[in-house]
Amino acid sequence: MCDYAIVNRTDRSNPNLRLRPMCIQDLDTIIAIERLAYQYPWSLANFKDCILVNYTCQVWQLEQTILGYGIMSVGASECQILNLCIHPDWQGQGLGSKMLSHLLEIGSNQQADTAFLEVRADNNQALNMYQKLGFNEIGIRPNYYQNPKGRMDALVLAKAL
Repeated sequence: MCDYAIVNRTDRSNPNLRLRPMCIQDLDTIIAIERLAYQYPWSLANFKDCILVNYTCQVWQLEQTILGYGIMSVGASECQILNLCIHPDWQGQGLGSKMLSHLLEIGSNQQADTAFLEVRADNNQALNMYQKLGFNEIGIRPNYYQNPKGRMDALVLAKAL
């Protein structure tokens, strides 16, 4: 468990499901989920750096099992969703939407007025979720993501908070 006091936020539909801050001790599990979910996963160093620089790093936990996580940076009146991932066995149950809403609430509470994120142009499941939560496409980052055939564009999305 984490070395610091944490404030838990439980899900009303399941009191055993809670959001809590991510800690270094979670990273082995998070890396395993990241590798299951993405063909080109973040490295351990990416996650560790996000925790060490005090980005907003949250996990979904059911009893002792981590189901997903979200990472966001906040500064200069905006927030950037850097990573949002739910274990493939738990996708489609609203956990991603609830995590994103939680991150946006934190961003708003920290005086961010706009949220930004990038999504793979072919990730229709994530794109649909983002659009349902009020994100709109504002641009394209050409050749942003790795792809087996080379590189793939990212759609840049934004939402006013």
